[in-house]
Amino acid sequence: MGSIGSGKTALIEAAVERLKGRYRMAMIAGDVTTTIDAERVERHGVPTVQINTGKECHLDANLVDKALSRLSLDDLDLLWIENVGNLICPGDFPIGAQKRVVVVSVTEGPYMIVKHPLIFQMADVAVINKIDLAAAMGVDPDALASDALRMNSRINVVKTCAKSGEGVGDFTRALKLET
Repeated sequence: MGSIGSGKTALIEAAVERLKGRYRMAMIAGDVTTTIDAERVERHGVPTVQINTGKECHLDANLVDKALSRLSLDDLDLLWIENVGNLICPGDFPIGAQKRVVVVSVTEGPYMIVKHPLIFQMADVAVINKIDLAAAMGVDPDALASDALRMNSRINVVKTCAKSGEGVGDFTRALKLET
């Protein structure tokens, strides 16, 4: 879960590259109208199912259930579900995921977490992404991490630059996909 442009797809791509050969993976991609994110992940050899919501700002369990019927679940170890880009609606709609991840970018400013507490309260992992741009944006990734922990003391916070791969191992370890 996360806003448009936070780096959700880039993070999934980086994790897929890191975990290739260890897990049989697929992805369900939620978007209002496009297939852009699904196509990006599919280029990494990961089967994808696109869900276009039309005007809805989130995936729900019914939409995910329908998408699951298009995958051979017996052939999978790991399923990525990328929700529609939004920090409000997805927090209210559990979709059956074992782990809920929320991604924010330093480019979204210093207040994204405190302005959207519910989604962080419902998440297992918070990713502070695009840390390579923190100084240019005048945003402190440590302050964002502290905000996430204030919203949810049990949340596992990791800092990444998905584009370069920095911190992606911390992300996959937070999901218990690596030791």
